[in-house]
Amino acid sequence: MKQTLSKSLLSLAVAGLLFTGASSLVAATAVAQEEQKASERPTRRTPALRSKVYEQLARAQEQADAGNIAEAVDILDVVQDKASSMNSYELAMMYNFYGFIYYNDEQYDKALENFAKVVAQQPIPESFEMSTLFSLAQLHLMQGNYSQSIEYLERWEALNTGKIPPKNLVIKAQAYYQNKQYAEASEFINQAIKGHEDEGMIPDEGWLILQRAIYYELKQPEKVKDVLVKMVKLFNEPKYWIQLAGMYGELGEEKTQLAIMEAAYQQGYVTNGGDIFNLAQLYYYHKAPYKGARLMEQALNDGVLEKNLRNLKFLGQSWTLAKEQEKAVPVMAQAADLSDDGELDAQLAQIYLNMESWDNAIEAADNALNKGELRNPGIPYLIKGMALYNKKQYAAALDTLAEAEKFSSSKGMAQQWSKFVESEKSSSEQIQAELGS
Repeated sequence: MKQTLSKSLLSLAVAGLLFTGASSLVAATAVAQEEQKASERPTRRTPALRSKVYEQLARAQEQADAGNIAEAVDILDVVQDKASSMNSYELAMMYNFYGFIYYNDEQYDKALENFAKVVAQQPIPESFEMSTLFSLAQLHLMQGNYSQSIEYLERWEALNTGKIPPKNLVIKAQAYYQNKQYAEASEFINQAIKGHEDEGMIPDEGWLILQRAIYYELKQPEKVKDVLVKMVKLFNEPKYWIQLAGMYGELGEEKTQLAIMEAAYQQGYVTNGGDIFNLAQLYYYHKAPYKGARLMEQALNDGVLEKNLRNLKFLGQSWTLAKEQEKAVPVMAQAADLSDDGELDAQLAQIYLNMESWDNAIEAADNALNKGELRNPGIPYLIKGMALYNKKQYAAALDTLAEAEKFSSSKGMAQQWSKFVESEKSSSEQIQAELGS
């Protein structure tokens, strides 16, 4: 922003300034004036810039270029003392130099004050007035004065006789966007981009970023998605692939979201932990848990993802859903060790039960009950009772199942198992009695 503003001021107001000889200055001034007059409307006549004034301005510029801001301002103050003898163009040039020096010294309020004085002087060359109005619009935007930025752009447009350049429309769109006037911002950024594309040119990346942000604020996700599709095609940046996938998810198009994320992953664009976790989740919810588990496992081994409770728990669940119990067990055990509640221990107990690892199932169920804070506290009792039954410890199984019957979530199944265990216990006792006789 600063570089662009500086160039516009130098090219239109400081032409020939670095020449040191008086005759060269006069010649350069004459050329600059002729160029300015040629671009003006015939109805506007402006006074000449005298060489003695221009020479003083050149001295101020030399001091400013050398970093001697105070000396440059002192020279301009001497010029200003003679303001009563100066014409409108000379005064405008003087204020322009003040503004330019203050701008480069990052004294933006003073720069704005002096640039405003430039356009207050009349008559001045129209091209000079328009360039200063544009610089004022840019500076006010930088300073957060969005309404003033729009005002100066509209003053520029009032003088303009041709087509409004896209950069003007973009600045106006930025000002309206920052002022939270999103509908107006949308109108101008769309004009800028369409005009550029109609001429066969690629819009600036920053313009599309602004357009995307405006549509987002307007709660128009379809249009946000369309902009991101264009950005992916034009710039092929990893962040745009990820953002596009996210927008498809927001629109409820989860299959397309997964396809975009997979395409991004294959191109090496899914590299940070958050994106890897999101892709693994997509695999999980689209019934491809094995892919998600492999992805998570690699990221954990590479240190891209931290081996914390969330990540280990999700990896364990992914292996479980993929029916890879041998891989799920050690991961779930690590996660359970990190958890303060008994939920993961209860899940681990279920896995051990399915694997017919009765002692481990009992141990995990006890851990779950000891930690507590369970959504369904009867389930660990039920699992433990079933494991005890399989170890033929019928009395202990019945006692444990009786505890499971106290909870609504496990009551029905616990009662069924209790009847079954009671029957098995009776049969076993009868067999033992017959053998004893």
